[in-house]
Amino acid sequence: MKTYAEMNEQELFALKAELDEQFKTEETKGHSLNMARGKPGVSQLSLSMPMLNVINIDSDMHTLLGNDTRNYGDWDGIGECRRMMAGMLGVKKDNVIVCGNSSLNIMYDTVVRSMVKGVNGSTPWCKLDHVKFLCPVPGYDRHFKITELFDIEMINIPMDENGPDMDLVEQYVNNDASVKGIWCVPKYSNPTGITYSDEVVRRFANLKPKAEDFRIFWDNAYCIHHIYDDIQDEIPNILEECEKAGNPNMVYVFGSTSKVSFPGSGVSAIATSLENMDYIKKFMTTQIIGHDKINQLRHVRFFKNIEGMKEHMKKHADLLRPKFEAVLNLLEAELTGLGIGSWTKPRGGYFISFESMPGCAKAIVSKCKQLGMVLTDAGATFPYGKDPQDSNIRIAPSFPTPEEMVEATRLFVLCVKLAAVEKLLADRQA
Repeated sequence: MKTYAEMNEQELFALKAELDEQFKTEETKGHSLNMARGKPGVSQLSLSMPMLNVINIDSDMHTLLGNDTRNYGDWDGIGECRRMMAGMLGVKKDNVIVCGNSSLNIMYDTVVRSMVKGVNGSTPWCKLDHVKFLCPVPGYDRHFKITELFDIEMINIPMDENGPDMDLVEQYVNNDASVKGIWCVPKYSNPTGITYSDEVVRRFANLKPKAEDFRIFWDNAYCIHHIYDDIQDEIPNILEECEKAGNPNMVYVFGSTSKVSFPGSGVSAIATSLENMDYIKKFMTTQIIGHDKINQLRHVRFFKNIEGMKEHMKKHADLLRPKFEAVLNLLEAELTGLGIGSWTKPRGGYFISFESMPGCAKAIVSKCKQLGMVLTDAGATFPYGKDPQDSNIRIAPSFPTPEEMVEATRLFVLCVKLAAVEKLLADRQA
């Protein structure tokens, strides 16, 4: 089998004519498919519906310590929910603050607090001439939107199968005092699905920041989101590793049940050192009286503990696995050996990362849109929406049905092929 690059011009024109005909046929079918965002599917949401019955008008609304969840108190979360979220994040209960439904909200607040009040007494970032954040790429677009909003300069850090380029991370962090943070999704990363290696995690913990207020923003969003029962990634406990390395305050760990129970109606948490928690408390106890403790109680009574959460996530995996495999099987069957794309094969999380030929991602997304299929915008996985190679596309298989994923992937493959042929012909004619 020839790669597309090995074809002569006549072969490419013949292939283009064939693909154009297929594209016109699909255009008439009125497809309506969406692989843009990692939303749980309807069947996944249904798994959590019994949670709505665990508390009713006759329920005892008190915590194990006897506190009434209907009233004020427990600003840092009810104890049993802190314990459950600690289990999910792999940390100690004493290091956890349970918040509202969104871990992104906690991250936003953490950046705002650093901007206007500094980090544990340091100079507020808004008073500094330069503030920089390291951004492993491809990465999570909503992380980048936060730092962009506050005019924080973002620096791309390439990723490989082990995680971020740590030589580059160390070069920036250990030598540039204006580097104040780094965004990380350490397990089943968004969008690549890779998990940081043990060595990478330990190198993070052993950083020697030039800035005393440097922090790792460790968004462990997919910590229990495995796709397979027999192959599951694990990572070292970053809080423990930082303590061992003499950097106990260097990391904030974030997580939520948004893709465990209900997006928008789950619970979220931040885990960090006791010193960091004391500083956060000064602001949070002024900002809020307390988060939704009834919802926290509901989650604890439904899941019971981390083991209950893990059993629940096995049901999620059974629903997600056929969707991921539908995409991966078709990509393998249709694109292997053509030299026009590569893709990750995640063992968990919510995304598949696709790398097209350089200069083709925007064209592929545009063609998919013409056929009635919505993808995340090309470039969204990079700071400022600018992919230097115009090659990365995030595929989100979770929301459509397995049958819809087969159809969506078939259309995606067609657009990848057509965009590649057009790019090769344009390059040769140029």
